[in-house]
Amino acid sequence: MKNWLLHIIVNAVALIAVAQLFDSFYLESFVTAIIASLILSVLNVIVKPILVVLTLPITFITLGLFLFVINAITLMITQALLGSSFVIDGFGIAILATIIISLLSLMMNQLVKDLK
Repeated sequence: MKNWLLHIIVNAVALIAVAQLFDSFYLESFVTAIIASLILSVLNVIVKPILVVLTLPITFITLGLFLFVINAITLMITQALLGSSFVIDGFGIAILATIIISLLSLMMNQLVKDLK
């Protein structure tokens, strides 16, 4: 439970960092980032495995790079669920955002793991 909560906070910080990088990626507040991170976490548990299985051939052909598209889809679903407090102005920005969020989360999770 403690690790999951820490992961939610790390993803929220990554979302805020991406919102600062792109003008077309808008987050209303840190609370919105936490809620978006929670929704994204639930979608990654429920929806992402279904999408991965359905797109397995194309994921295999692209050597796993299609997983960024799947992550962008889950990010867009999160944006649709949150409404005007979380806005992404296009699928291309969503793909760039997922790449940056993945890299930032990886680095921050490693940093937090090293601090323990």
